[in-house]
Amino acid sequence: MLGTGFPAYAGDPKTGDDTGTGGQPPADPSGNSEANSGADSSANSGAGTIGAHIRINQKTTGSSASTATATSSNANWKPPVCWYEPMYTPDEYEEFIKSSYKGAQEPAASYAEKRAAEDYHKGDKGLWWQVQFRNDSYTDACPVTPANWEIWVPPAQPKADPNQLTPEILSGLAYNSTKLPKPPVVLSPSPDRLKVNLGTRVKLNGDFDRVWTTASINYKGVQMAATTVATPVALHVEAGTPDADPGTCTYDLVKGDKGYTVDSKDAACNVTYRRSSGTGTYPFKASITWKVTWTASADPDGPAQQPALPDGLSTYEQNVTVKEIQAVNR
Repeated sequence: MLGTGFPAYAGDPKTGDDTGTGGQPPADPSGNSEANSGADSSANSGAGTIGAHIRINQKTTGSSASTATATSSNANWKPPVCWYEPMYTPDEYEEFIKSSYKGAQEPAASYAEKRAAEDYHKGDKGLWWQVQFRNDSYTDACPVTPANWEIWVPPAQPKADPNQLTPEILSGLAYNSTKLPKPPVVLSPSPDRLKVNLGTRVKLNGDFDRVWTTASINYKGVQMAATTVATPVALHVEAGTPDADPGTCTYDLVKGDKGYTVDSKDAACNVTYRRSSGTGTYPFKASITWKVTWTASADPDGPAQQPALPDGLSTYEQNVTVKEIQAVNR
């Protein structure tokens, strides 16, 4: 981290009453590398931790399908790279700086001197907030400047830092941690027995419902949460060849007694293959589009907030074999 100009740390002594651990950059003032002390930086859906004290919890209702991390329908959307989290009281910050920067080389030594000159804000009400990273690869540029690896946040902060943790940032972290059910698609006839000019029915086997993921923090008096809610709205089918009628089609999903489903029995867009796959196969694909909203709390049914999040996608792919119907003339 010294090579990038960021302050380096020897390690973060656990502080406060939270069960989380600090997520520090993986270097000490001497340049010796050590592992990131944060919890699972990939933020496992279901239960996990991001950064130092952000908790991730996901609720999936009525789905027995396998899951995969949600794919954004907007290729330009990116989750937050880094942010400030509450970390230290003034006394804890003094202890942290003195222990972590002891014997530090430049630029870390000057950084420690700057904080000492501020007397760590001892005697003032507030907390030191520290930059945290979504993952430990550091491949994406963090907008936090090296001169302010930590910021002082008083109770009546006149203007929040743009990188300070907010429900909006939490919503992006929750979205990025969401796992969605893959489409439980069943083809009739079965994928290895499809016939030319014989309609192929696309069915959803099983029911599934909304998925919501909450990212929250409750540390040293700072409490906030955001919940992303993914609702399935459409099933999109791609036959895998232009020699199919239709080559692509979309079914609207409807809320039923047991979740969202589609009645494809008489649907006009069931696939009919017009040519054999020969000795090979066709790459059949089905994907579900999920409308994603977010609330500024742990309640998935709270008021929807802005800015909007992009739709999510979950995809199922399978190779299908299409044969000519054999007939015997007498």
